[in-house]
Amino acid sequence: MTAPIKFVSLGPGESELITLKGLRALDGADCIYCPQTRLSSGKTLSRANKVLSELGISEDKVVLFDLPMSFDRSEALLAYDRVREDAMLRFSHGDAVCIVAEGDIGIYSSVHYIYDRLKEDGYPVLHIPGIPSFVAANALAGLHLISGSERLEIIPGNPTIDELNRCLSDGYTAVIMKLSQCYDVICRFLSKHPDLDVHYFENVGSSNEIHLSTSEKILALDLFPYFSLMIIRPTSKKQ
Repeated sequence: MTAPIKFVSLGPGESELITLKGLRALDGADCIYCPQTRLSSGKTLSRANKVLSELGISEDKVVLFDLPMSFDRSEALLAYDRVREDAMLRFSHGDAVCIVAEGDIGIYSSVHYIYDRLKEDGYPVLHIPGIPSFVAANALAGLHLISGSERLEIIPGNPTIDELNRCLSDGYTAVIMKLSQCYDVICRFLSKHPDLDVHYFENVGSSNEIHLSTSEKILALDLFPYFSLMIIRPTSKKQ
């Protein structure tokens, strides 16, 4: 029986945080599709490919594809469709195919679009889970994210002040992803709540990771880059 097309979650960026199952899938692959971003300078950037290199995966296996970074997702979907078509061809020839993404492919990863399309077309697919960035961030800060009957709310980069206030009043721990999209809202919120138990992270899992745990230091930042997130915990848990 032909192995399914495997979607391998690479984790937050530190190569050692991939699962053994994911690493075995990569070692056994004939072809690994890996996204890269083409910068305005013409150079390319791929944190996912950096992980593959650090894991000792042969460059001959890796097929890099450009993934446009834009709020307009039409170009990205076209890129994914090209990967899907090529992956189907390689699969039909008997190749072991992997498609990779950082974090976990099921959490805010647009690569899952390829998974869904392949599944709709009747191709066997397998999602290999990975450590999401907010779990790695929590470990970096040594936090107890939630315990007992506490609740966790994960918010993408479009929170409102009212939504964040509700999380506070309800005693939720809030994880805010895609932080680069909501700089102004977060700054206004932190200005109104300077004593929050708040933790800001950049580039978790990389050599230049940053963890800030005071509103004052966070508000001193000029922007939140793409690879950033925030954890806000009930004040009662502040250490």
